[in-house]
Amino acid sequence: MNDQQLERYSRHVLLPEIDLSGQTRLQQSKVLIIGAGGLGSPAALYLASSGVGQITLCDDDNVDLSNLQRQIAHNNSSSIGQNKAVSARKTLLALNPEIAVTALTQRLSDKSLQTAVSEADAVLDASDNFATRFMLNDACVKARTPLVSGAAIRLSGQICVFRNDGGNSPCYRCLYDESTLADEENCAQSGVFAPLTGIIGSMMAAETLKLLVPFGKPLDTRLLLLDANTMEWRSLQRQKDPACPICA
Repeated sequence: MNDQQLERYSRHVLLPEIDLSGQTRLQQSKVLIIGAGGLGSPAALYLASSGVGQITLCDDDNVDLSNLQRQIAHNNSSSIGQNKAVSARKTLLALNPEIAVTALTQRLSDKSLQTAVSEADAVLDASDNFATRFMLNDACVKARTPLVSGAAIRLSGQICVFRNDGGNSPCYRCLYDESTLADEENCAQSGVFAPLTGIIGSMMAAETLKLLVPFGKPLDTRLLLLDANTMEWRSLQRQKDPACPICA
């Protein structure tokens, strides 16, 4: 690590939980982020500023005016019309030009998704639909890649971590099954409180950094639920489903 990097990351290096060795591991890490919207934006910004060496952003959608309310990686009106992964990449590199950022502008197929997941040290699910979440979970379980999952709708948010290490921790399908597809909502239909996506997205970055260094206790046995209306948190214990079709 050169002098400029030591200065850039000095506040991390001062933390005994991270130190110089942990910061070096972050610089050597590879992270895949699915979704460069409300959750993916703050998560990607904090991972980039923290010095995660290689970040891959995947999003096939384009920025529109309504996104600017909360999707902070697209930080000016000139981003409108651009692909979200491309727009976010520019913002991340402007923030930290020492890292490598790849923008994937098309949805990954089963094979390409499995390859991308296998090459990553951690995966962030910042998508907005259950079909993608299920497919991403299945790929992470198969590759034994940790998955950090977040969601935000209206004034409600949630975050959890899935280790996918073959142990006793559950996977995403232990919590949700195909029946949830019928009740699916999105921000365009229901709305979302802008700072809520920042809260959950920032926590996703924090949990990812804890996995990569590693330090602390990740949310691998708990599901955190936030009601932004009252700013009250609930913590639910999660258990592996012995009948799960993916990880059992």
